[in-house]
Amino acid sequence: MNKVVSNRLLANNIHAIEVEAPLIARSRKPGNFVILRVGDKGERIPLTIADADVEKGTITLVVQKVGASSAKIVSLQPGDMVTDLVGPLGQNTHISKVGTVLALAGGLGAAPLLPIVKGFKEAGNRVLTVLAARNKDLLILREELGAYSDELLIMTDDGSEGKKGVVTVGGEEFINREKVDLAIAIGPAIMMKFAAQMTKKYDIPTICSLNTIMVDGTGMCGACRVTVGGETKFTCVDGPEFDGHAIDFDELLNRLGAYKEEECKLPVK
Repeated sequence: MNKVVSNRLLANNIHAIEVEAPLIARSRKPGNFVILRVGDKGERIPLTIADADVEKGTITLVVQKVGASSAKIVSLQPGDMVTDLVGPLGQNTHISKVGTVLALAGGLGAAPLLPIVKGFKEAGNRVLTVLAARNKDLLILREELGAYSDELLIMTDDGSEGKKGVVTVGGEEFINREKVDLAIAIGPAIMMKFAAQMTKKYDIPTICSLNTIMVDGTGMCGACRVTVGGETKFTCVDGPEFDGHAIDFDELLNRLGAYKEEECKLPVK
């Protein structure tokens, strides 16, 4: 069991939860995730590690309250225990010096994107970040992303903060201004689909993270299978990051919406 150190509200129904996990904190890399469970009958939830403090022996996970399981997680207070915590899992992000990196964050995607932005900046790249959300109340981690970005552009659908528009509008603004060598898009599947379509127009290699479709996190259940370049991949062991131009997003979107109504109704004890 792992003890909760802090629970901080980042935005409406979005919490940053710091958990004691010294071994994971020491070994995790950008792109890695964990699987956690709260309660003996709790659901297995995959969450990308947003940050880690090696000295404190803690990792930070960002969770949005959506259904019964996530509601149970965000209700945890300092001193409470996470029943199970396994990680780091998945293939880590390949960090290298490529030149200029365009980082596109949609909503909660800012959390998994943060360590990646930090990694590319520390590797000597120029990092241009677009942080987008439906409105200003859903923007998270702007200061943290800004600290590792050469430029940070805020976009909101309703124009309540930053510029009005979606993440691709901000991304195209950067692309039309200067040469971009690599793009990374993390957020809702529909956002990543359109981000990948945009970057493909400009022949910019693009990485997308599909951690939201995982279940067991070890490649055994098969629930996270996705088609990439015509081949079946398992997100948890082959990913969670893939070539955004090769992902079959239409198939992915159909699968993600299959049990949305039931997910919000299931009681978790």
